[in-house]
Amino acid sequence: MRTRLLTAAVVLSGVLLATSGCSASPIAQTAAVTVTADLSSPLSSLTVLNEAKDYSGLVQAALPTSGISVPDEVPAQSLPVTVMSHDLSGEVPVTVLSTDRVVAMDISGSIAATIAGLGLIDSLVARDISTTFDEASELPVITSNAHTVNSEAILALRPDLVLTDGSIGPIDVVVQLRDAGIPVVFVDTEASVDGVAELARQTSAAFGAPAAGEALGSQLTAEIDAKIAEIAEIVPSGERLRMMFLYLRGTSGVYYLFGQESGSDVLIDALGGVDVAAEIGLEGMRPMTDEAMVAANPDLILVMTGGLESVGGVSGLLEARPAVALTEAGMNQRFVEMDDGEILSFGPRTVTVLDALARAIYAPTSGS
Repeated sequence: MRTRLLTAAVVLSGVLLATSGCSASPIAQTAAVTVTADLSSPLSSLTVLNEAKDYSGLVQAALPTSGISVPDEVPAQSLPVTVMSHDLSGEVPVTVLSTDRVVAMDISGSIAATIAGLGLIDSLVARDISTTFDEASELPVITSNAHTVNSEAILALRPDLVLTDGSIGPIDVVVQLRDAGIPVVFVDTEASVDGVAELARQTSAAFGAPAAGEALGSQLTAEIDAKIAEIAEIVPSGERLRMMFLYLRGTSGVYYLFGQESGSDVLIDALGGVDVAAEIGLEGMRPMTDEAMVAANPDLILVMTGGLESVGGVSGLLEARPAVALTEAGMNQRFVEMDDGEILSFGPRTVTVLDALARAIYAPTSGS
């Protein structure tokens, strides 16, 4: 594998140097197709690619609805409750007196989605920009496009509780909310299948409804494990597809590779792929460099829909970043996109997200 990476780096670096001084013709974008998740239809019934690499073009992976399934009854709560907030500086006990007015915020929208899945969505009074499911669409937004917290907007809402994971900030601003007398609880979970259940437990604990969290966590874990096993059955035999998650914000000039412990590594593994960013040693979120892209040389690139739009689509990305154009994924325009608030949202919609992505990757000709 190391030999393959070094060879790709040498060959593609040479091409980059040869083309860097030349004006390139506009790159034509191939037509895109849309593939929608369908939990009622088994993946085994799909017409799967004989070889995972045997496809060119952009595929949009969609969910059948932007809504979240909620329980029939609101769970019983016992308040006040004291829980441990997992602050970056250490464990801090926080007492929650009421959950009538709650603000939940994180970079993926997972906390708000979990609150909805618990049946407690009526407590939410605001949303972050990644919380995009239907039931929360009318709530005021309290974070910017850069996932920056607007403390004045939060204070104006007079929340009884703020739930976050520290993925948006500045953190000092979030902690200042506590200084203003608002209970702030930091949850601490992994972006993983196990983390989905743990997030349900920690979130429900802050609401004084631990039993609901245990039930939701167990249900989601079983559903996700079953879907991962189902995906494994349709992954073509032979060399696994080499995948990468690329975070794009063209208006801000942001091009980030997501590596180990970013959540994308767990997603790619669940989809039966090889996370090439992790393979070359990238951890967390790192600015994209030509060298890293060349070394990784993915067969397929996962992107957020809004991010891809911000760089002018596939053709705009390939023109702006020639290193991407020279990878296997770039040459075949092999991209899979999903809505920004869905693709890395580890929570109640994870099983549907996995179903949609698996269809888009391995059975794109089944598109609608």
